[in-house]
Amino acid sequence: MASAKDLRVGIAGLGAIGLAVARRIDAGDVPGLALAAVAVRDREKAQCALAGFRSKPGLVDLAALPESADVIVECLPPKLFPTIARAAVARGRVFMPLSVGALLDHMDLVDLARQTGARIVVPTGALLGLDAVRAAAEGRIASATIVTRKPPAGLAGAPLLVERGLSVEGLKAPLKVFSGSAREAIAGFPANVNVAVALSLAGIGPDRTQVEVWADPTVTRNTHTVIVKSDSSDLTMTIENIPSEENPRTGRITALSVLAALRRLTSPLVVGS
Repeated sequence: MASAKDLRVGIAGLGAIGLAVARRIDAGDVPGLALAAVAVRDREKAQCALAGFRSKPGLVDLAALPESADVIVECLPPKLFPTIARAAVARGRVFMPLSVGALLDHMDLVDLARQTGARIVVPTGALLGLDAVRAAAEGRIASATIVTRKPPAGLAGAPLLVERGLSVEGLKAPLKVFSGSAREAIAGFPANVNVAVALSLAGIGPDRTQVEVWADPTVTRNTHTVIVKSDSSDLTMTIENIPSEENPRTGRITALSVLAALRRLTSPLVVGS
């Protein structure tokens, strides 16, 4: 049963991540939070997905979601990011974007948040070690690199590959399909390297953070290796993400990362910087 003191959560998008987060909140797994509303394009499909919920949230239009919730979790295609982001920040809400790559084109939202009292909270997502990178950034980071390896099917159709006429079908050996900055990477792979943008925002920015993207037929999991060199520590960290059942391109840990970020908003004990 929701309490009047609970933070109201609104979820934009009920795909693999949004629905997993919604289920856990509805089950009462995160004390202090209540699922208030969701915004989706297909309401009939959403009603089916929410059929077994203990307390069904309201179904509202995207731009109206911040009117119904204190915290907005964005789980949408990047093209829909501006609508919900601006509405949430203008309303002074806690805005939690999964399409963090889209934030680079709308950094004016940070200035708007200063004016409205909103907070933009980026979950760690399918990455690791952002707490250590943030700590290192309080000193001096000399370099930050992320190497992403994905099964070729997970990269098929990426805009940069289409533009270059590069096929990853039938690969027998790993192929490096991109090397450049995080800003360049997200433009070429908008659905694949949001983790690189998250790393860049935690550290030395999207133009200095370097990214390699590999189509690798030898891996079955999306794998990210972060290498950071700084005046306080040198970091090398690798994560292999187990795919979710609903969407093999999405790691199970992404939804769990959102839940962990939400839990920090109400928990009396917070571990990690």
